[in-house]
This record gives sequence, C-alpha cells and structure tokens, in this order.
Amino acid sequence: MAGFVNIRRDVDDKFYRYRMPVLLTKIEGKGNGIKTVVPNMSDVARALSRPPTYPTKFFGSELGAQTSVDEKNDRYIVNGAHDAKRLRELLDAFIDKFVLCGSCKNPETDLIITKNELIVRDCKACGERTGVDMRHRLSTYILKNPPKNKSKRKGGHAEAPNPSNEANGTAGAADIDEAEAEAGSGDDEMTKRIRSEASELNTESQLVDEGWSADTSSDAVKARVVAVTSGVTSLGLIGPGEDESDEDADSPYTQLGNWVKEYPGCNAVEVYKKVQELGIEKKHKAVQILAQALFTSDIISEIPSYLPVFQKMVTSEKHQKALLGAIERLAGLDYPELIAVIPRILMEFYQADVLDEDVVTSWGTHVSKKYVDKDTSKKVRKASEPFLKWLAEAEDDDEDGE
Repeated sequence: MAGFVNIRRDVDDKFYRYRMPVLLTKIEGKGNGIKTVVPNMSDVARALSRPPTYPTKFFGSELGAQTSVDEKNDRYIVNGAHDAKRLRELLDAFIDKFVLCGSCKNPETDLIITKNELIVRDCKACGERTGVDMRHRLSTYILKNPPKNKSKRKGGHAEAPNPSNEANGTAGAADIDEAEAEAGSGDDEMTKRIRSEASELNTESQLVDEGWSADTSSDAVKARVVAVTSGVTSLGLIGPGEDESDEDADSPYTQLGNWVKEYPGCNAVEVYKKVQELGIEKKHKAVQILAQALFTSDIISEIPSYLPVFQKMVTSEKHQKALLGAIERLAGLDYPELIAVIPRILMEFYQADVLDEDVVTSWGTHVSKKYVDKDTSKKVRKASEPFLKWLAEAEDDDEDGE
C-alpha cells in the first residue's frame, strides 16, 4: 500500500496537514505498445481537488507522449515507459502551476474560468485569485473540459484578474469585488449558446461593453454594398484548383472575406458571430477564408487573438487541410517573408490542438496544387521540415520511452 507525502514536497514539517498518496506507476506491454499506468491517479487527484484527467494530460504534454483516459474503469495511461521518480517530479510541477495559490502557496484552491476565458486559482485560505500559465497546453484542455467546482459563485464565472497583478500572480481586492458584482447578473441567451458550444469564446456582455454593433448609417451601408460586390476572387482568397463558380457577390464566403477586410481589428467573438450569421460556421471553406483574411505578415502575434475561432470551427481533417491551404497561400503568395516562420505558425496551431500530428505530417509530405502552384507548394512544405522533424522525433521518443 502506498504511503502519503506532503502535497508540497519542499515542506518538511511533519504536522503539515495537506497530504496526498505517493504516486504509483506500473509499466505494461512491450515494444511499441509499452505504456505507463498510474493505478492511484484518482486518489492523488482527489487529494489535490482536481480531476484525474488534468495531471494525466499534464504528464503527456510535458513528456511529448500520448495519453489515454478510461474514467469508467479508473485507468490513466501515459504511452511509453516512464519511471515513478520522473512522474513524481512532473506531479510537483503540475501542483506548482495548477494547484498551489500563487500568493500563499496553499493547495486549498479551486480552478475558475473567468469571463475572459482565463483560468485562475481561487484560494480558500488567503482569498487571493492568481492566474495560471495560459500558454501551457493543459490550459487549453481545461478550457475545453472545465472543472466541476462544488462551490461556484453565483453566475459560475469570475472576472479576470487585473493585468498588472496577473504578472506577479495576484489579483487585487477591487477585481474580486467587481467580479462578484458582475457574476450576480447572470448570462444572456447568446452567451449561454456560445459558451455551451465553445468555451474559448468571450461572452455577449463583453460585446456590449465594447460597443460593437452593425453600423446602419447610409454611408456604412453603401460601403458594405461596394465591398460585397468586389467578390472573394478580387481578394485573392480562392486557390487555383478550387471551384470559383459559387464565389459571386452574394456568396456567404464573399461576404465573410469582405466583412473582415471592412472591419480590421475585429475580435474573435465578432468574427464568430458573423460566421454564424452567414450560416457557414461548419464549412471548411470558411476556415480558409478567415485565415487568409484575418492574418497578415504579423501572423505570429495575431494567432493568439483568433485561436478561439479556429478551435471552435476546425472540427475535422477537411477543416485542418483548409487551414493548411490558407497558410500555403499566405506564405507562398501574399507574404513571402512568412516562409521563414512556417514552423512557428504550425507550432502555434498544433499546441492549441487545432492541427493534429497525422494531418500535418501527411500534408508536409504530399505536394498539392489545390491552393497554390506546384513550385510554391514545394517551397512551403520544404520550409515546414523543421517542425515535421520535431514531430517525428517526439514520436520516436514516445516509442522508445525508457
């Protein structure tokens, strides 16, 4: 039977009251099928007041390994052979990043998702709310699979921490008071609809605060009519191998492309609402149009702002290929300077779980003339080789685990 250790293993006090079971591991299988099972993951997670899927996914992210979860049979698996010492070290890292209060280092915290889709640790001991690293892949997973806190505040969400405090891991009292005041107002129907479909998107109340609405003045209407009649083909959004027959001025794709050009700087919620308005939120071509219209030569800094839209809309291999096609056109035709940063672009979408390893690998090894000419297609794929190599080496490390 496993013993118990302090949740903070840097604390030697034998009277320290926050304890958890020692993490156990069991290696099963052999060869390419070897895997590490954590038989007491549920017990450890219960002591940390976190779902057992969170530390499991954290292990996979840090080790570059695939994970599998069978909650019904209480089996939590990390592919590859990993010794207990290494996983216990990673568990300490998980506790530090996603359990301990950033202010008092007390583990008595709940994870709360704010209205701005940030994750904060709400400490029951000192009352502080401190942010977590939103760049970590586990943060994306948590947004998609939010914790079921037993004692949520009214409204279910808290306001985001003050940006000035977030840098040092604290949230001010004024921010908490404001959060509690706003939480009591509840969410409207649009907010509930968007949140139920995609936790990545902001709330309707934010749109109202920002004063976004359609300009119905005569000048604005005329401007939109002129923009629509220009057509998507005039924007260069259609590839050489694609069917242009339906891209007239009334096409929803034409309207979407021109709308983005007409309203530069539109945020993720505005974009998704427009896509819904046009009824093309599930169409793969809408993904391509958006990527080409939203992004510029500064795509690396622009991607984080629009990731929520792509995380919501990219739901199949066909959608992923459309996104990759848009990247081909952006780097191969519109902004040649982006050729040098193709690996970084792919990494941004991969780490956000928008692009899958198999799809990117297949794309990178098969030249296509669907979106650009053959020579440009080769050039873009050649530039992607460092990222493809990294994927292959990560897979090899997974298989050779020990």
